[in-house]
Amino acid sequence: MDGVRIIEGELQAGGLRFALVAARFNEFIVERLIDGALRALAGHGAAPAAITLVRVPGAFDLPPVAQQMARSGQWDAIVALGAVIRGETAHFDFVAGECAAGLARVALDTGVPVVFGVLTTATVTQAADRAGGKDGNRGADAATAAVRLANLHRRLGAG
Repeated sequence: MDGVRIIEGELQAGGLRFALVAARFNEFIVERLIDGALRALAGHGAAPAAITLVRVPGAFDLPPVAQQMARSGQWDAIVALGAVIRGETAHFDFVAGECAAGLARVALDTGVPVVFGVLTTATVTQAADRAGGKDGNRGADAATAAVRLANLHRRLGAG
């Protein structure tokens, strides 16, 4: 890639402000995602005072709260955390789909990075595996992506 100009976000959270918006539903899984996200942000240099945690009832409630927060201009990136686990009804499809679409819309409409850290799994075991179990911690992954995106937006002049 000789001569190619590459622009990407660094993994340095110092001086950046982050919001974690977390669902209470399936809290036993979401708490593990929150812990992973907080560890990742601290590991990349985020000061505790630069992190805000906001709790909402469920994953369906993440987009409107993320939108209000993004519009405030107080945060450089928002990490949405939740767990939607498939049950015996179509409820999963509606909640997971609307949550994902809503969070994407918030990022597009506001220009603030909104990272989708919402697990959408078929079983509780799969969710546990992705919330600090054998498949890692998607909360930590989402927070790391938020650090990179916040820095990228700054480099591109969007923040």
